[in-house]
Amino acid sequence: MVEDTIFSPSFGNRPSYLVGREAILRSFDQNLQTRPGSRERSTVLLGQRGSGKTVLLWELADRARKCGYVVANPTVTSEGMLDRIVEKIQKDGERYVKENHKRLAGGSVGALGFSVGLQFTKDVQETKSAEYKLTQLAERLTAEGHGILILVDELQANSADVRKLVIAYQEIVGEGLDIAMVLAGLPAAVSATLNDRVLTFLNRSNKVVLPSLALGDIDAFYSRAFASIGLKVNDVLRRKAVEATAGSPYMLQLVGHYMAVYAQDDGTAEEQQVDQAILAARHDFQTDVCETTLAALSDKDAEFLIAMSQDASESRISEVAERMSVSVDYAQKYRRRLIDAGVIRASGRGRVSFAVPYLADYLRKEESV
Repeated sequence: MVEDTIFSPSFGNRPSYLVGREAILRSFDQNLQTRPGSRERSTVLLGQRGSGKTVLLWELADRARKCGYVVANPTVTSEGMLDRIVEKIQKDGERYVKENHKRLAGGSVGALGFSVGLQFTKDVQETKSAEYKLTQLAERLTAEGHGILILVDELQANSADVRKLVIAYQEIVGEGLDIAMVLAGLPAAVSATLNDRVLTFLNRSNKVVLPSLALGDIDAFYSRAFASIGLKVNDVLRRKAVEATAGSPYMLQLVGHYMAVYAQDDGTAEEQQVDQAILAARHDFQTDVCETTLAALSDKDAEFLIAMSQDASESRISEVAERMSVSVDYAQKYRRRLIDAGVIRASGRGRVSFAVPYLADYLRKEESV
């Protein structure tokens, strides 16, 4: 029996190793070394469900702490988000505060509204806004020689809380304080946020699209991971498992996990066990990613995708429009919406293809029921 001690196939869980994101991590490390206020200090991560956004945010948190940053761990966009960010900064920054250091570059601790450590006086706590508190924390920690990193997950379109955060961040940057921010979300939510007229500042941010993983990177990882947990699989079947991931970080975890689950008692995975693992992984992926992706789309968006699913790989917009019984100009509207949502991609002049693995298969299966 093989015990899975490596793969963590559920949203938000942190795998033991990040595959294929080394370039992004190196870039982030370099960005933290830039001067406060530079565009590199503000990053927007775009990725579909299962692309590893949350896992990457937690890795960025660990790296920033090693550089001396005070980190507000990933906070999901929701009401009261800014208050939670303030609390996280207070908790993480306590280890850096010098209680006997009563005079700072920005004035006295009391004048900044603090009582003990990074806790605010009762008056500030009860009467001041979260934006005010965030600014005071940035001023205090900058004076102590430490920057702040704010991480936001599941960015939501038209969120009042995101507006408050971004406006506060912009004002803090304007004061020359040491702060950085990473926002992560689905392509459609990020696009809507960037198009918010109040948040034009974000358009100058560093934008990172999380691409599919290189199959070679997955193969190298599987080779090491399978050996470390005692899973015996030949090269041909391992590469079959690699192909089944379609470059998806979530599928990488699912396939690896089920390979361990279905392995024989002696740790061997033959073709039958590999096929079982791939089938189980695809089922979970389609339930967790494909169904959720479709649930967020309009009926016409879904109709466009169903028309696309009739093709083996790429689809011509003219043929999709014909299947929908609409004009090409009308179909183009939904093409653009779905590209912005990260569900499909342009693959040549007048052509599109699915960007979400196994979504076409899922639609074909649903239509045949």
